[in-house]
Amino acid sequence: MAKAKKETLAQRRVRVKDLILALSRLYPLATCGLIYHNPLELLVAVILSAQCTDVRVNLVTPALFARYPEVKALAEASLSELEEAIRSTGFFRHKAKNIQLCAQALLSRHAGRIPSSLAEMVKLPGVGRKTANVVLAELYGVPGVVVDTHVKRLSCLLGLTESEDPVKIEQDLMKVVPQAAWNLFSHLLIYHGRNLCPARRPACEECPLIKLCPHGRKLM
Repeated sequence: MAKAKKETLAQRRVRVKDLILALSRLYPLATCGLIYHNPLELLVAVILSAQCTDVRVNLVTPALFARYPEVKALAEASLSELEEAIRSTGFFRHKAKNIQLCAQALLSRHAGRIPSSLAEMVKLPGVGRKTANVVLAELYGVPGVVVDTHVKRLSCLLGLTESEDPVKIEQDLMKVVPQAAWNLFSHLLIYHGRNLCPARRPACEECPLIKLCPHGRKLM
């Protein structure tokens, strides 16, 4: 049997455009699932969302922000009380420490404001590229590819990367996804990972992407 020809970069870019079109039809309202009312609330919510569902974070944040409505309040909070307030989001001690250190850094370096550049964002405690890209896209419309667990897994299944490293995956996606669709593409993959392509039992037989997906084509 002849070996299948490797997909060229140009061919992959065409396939990605078809993927975006199909996913946009499937999830026309794909957007950030976290509920927030100001930049600080968004930043804290994204930090809390690590290894936690958006639904759980949205249940925790109303009481959290009622108690700590400003950067100064988080910076000066009792760490044990902050831990208790976010306990149900998991890894609460680590998250509470990072949130407080982040708030203190915002006060000392940025007059309490959320910076608008990736370089400054990733210097904040508890803020990696994923968190920074989410916040910058939501607040300032800065194009960025967010690589969470869904994006990482689906990018591999869809043949858009061969890497397991989030930074390399981000770079690979930036090469094939139009820059204007970077933010949207991440949301679309997250929605798809939650709905039709969960890790434990992907519904390949129901998936409209099956002809565009190397993994799905193997099952046809």
